[in-house]
Amino acid sequence: MNTLGERALLWCDDLAKLTQTPGLMDRRYLTREHRLANDRVAGWMDGIGLQTWQDAAGNQWGRLAAADPDAPVVVIGSHLDTVPNGGIYDGILGVVLPLLVIESLKKDGVTLPFHLDLVGFGDEEGTRFGATLLGSRAIAGTWDSKWETLKDANGQTLPEALDAFGLNYAEVNQAARTATPPLAFLEMHIEQGPVLESEDLPVGIVTAIAGARRFNIELTGMAGHAGTVPMHLRQDALAAAAEITLIVERVAREHGVVATVGRMSAQPGAVNVIAGQASFSLDIRSEQDSERDAALTMIWDTARVACHERGIQMQWQETHAAPAVSCADHLQLALASAIEAEGLRPRYLVSGAGHDAMAMAALCPVAMLFMRCEKGISHHPDEAVTAEDVNITGKVMRGWIEALARESARVG
Repeated sequence: MNTLGERALLWCDDLAKLTQTPGLMDRRYLTREHRLANDRVAGWMDGIGLQTWQDAAGNQWGRLAAADPDAPVVVIGSHLDTVPNGGIYDGILGVVLPLLVIESLKKDGVTLPFHLDLVGFGDEEGTRFGATLLGSRAIAGTWDSKWETLKDANGQTLPEALDAFGLNYAEVNQAARTATPPLAFLEMHIEQGPVLESEDLPVGIVTAIAGARRFNIELTGMAGHAGTVPMHLRQDALAAAAEITLIVERVAREHGVVATVGRMSAQPGAVNVIAGQASFSLDIRSEQDSERDAALTMIWDTARVACHERGIQMQWQETHAAPAVSCADHLQLALASAIEAEGLRPRYLVSGAGHDAMAMAALCPVAMLFMRCEKGISHHPDEAVTAEDVNITGKVMRGWIEALARESARVG
C-alpha cells in the first residue's frame, strides 16, 4: 500500500488530460471526453482482472467477483464528470482510489463473501443538462421521465446525446439495480470544506448529506430616472433584492442552516435608471429537512412583508428539491473501526454538498468517507491533496471492506 497514494494521484493526472476545454478541467456527461474517461478506467479495470461493463446510462463498472455467482453485492465509487474549470480530484479520486484498493485485495489473495462492484458515475454535477445525479439516479431506479426534454447549451436533447454516445434513451431504465439491491454503497470524496484540515485529520465520517432546495426569485417594481424620482416614491426592485439577501443571511444564522444568494441580476441595468426588475437565486440546506423548511418559511414571510412595504411584486419558482440523507449507522461504525485501526480519531461531520450517495440511498444503505483537501478548496483548479492522505484513506477503505466481509460471513 506504500505507493498507493502516489499511483492514485498519477492516475488522476492522467484522467485530467481528458478535457473538452483545453487548459481547463472540463468533462461533461455523454461527451467524447466522457467516453474516453470510461475507456481509460475500463482499461485499468481490465488490467487488474476485473469484469467490466458500461450500463445503459453511461456509468462505467468493474467487478471483483466472489466465488459464488449468486453472492450479494457491495458497491463503491463516485463520479467521473467535472464542473467547467474544476479540479482533478472531486469525484475522480473516489473512482481511482477504490480501484487501487481492489487491486491490493486481489494481489493479497483476499476473498470476499460478496461481489465488490466499482462504479464511475457518468453525471453527478449536472453541468451539461442542468439536472444533477443522472448516473446514480438511473442506477437507483429514480430516473425522471421529464428528463427526456432536457437540452444542453447547444440545443441537443438528452435522448440525442445518449444516441450519439451509443446508448438508447428508451433503455436507460435497464441501468437500475432495484431487482437485487446492493448490501451497501460507499462513496469516498474530498471534503470540499476546511474542517478536517483545521483539526489536522486526514479523514472523516459523514453522518448525513444536507437536503437542499433552490429557487429563482423574481421581483417587479417600477423603473425610473435616477435623478428625478424621490427616494420615498421609488419601487426599486434591486434594493428589495438586497434587503431580501440580508434577510436570508440573518434567518439562516438564527435557524442554524446554510443559505446562499449566489446569483443576481437587475433590469434595465443602466447606471442612471432605477431597477424595475430584479432576479436572484436562493440555495438553502440543512441535515434536517424540517429545520431547513422552517427557515425557508421565515425567509418567505419576512421577504413578503419587505416587498409589500416597498410596493414590489415577488414570485418564487422552485428549481431543485432534495431531501436530507442519513448515512447508515452500521456502515459508519465500520468506518470508525477502520480509522481507529490506523491510529486516528474518528471525526463525524455533515456534508453540505450533494453527492451520488444521496441518490443511492433510495437503493441501499449508504456511507461516505471524506478526505482532507487543502484549504477546503473544491470545484476549482487549485484542488490539492497529499499522497500521504490518499494512502491513509485507501487503508481505511480497505479496512471498511474487510470489516463488512467479516460481518457478512458471520451473518451468513
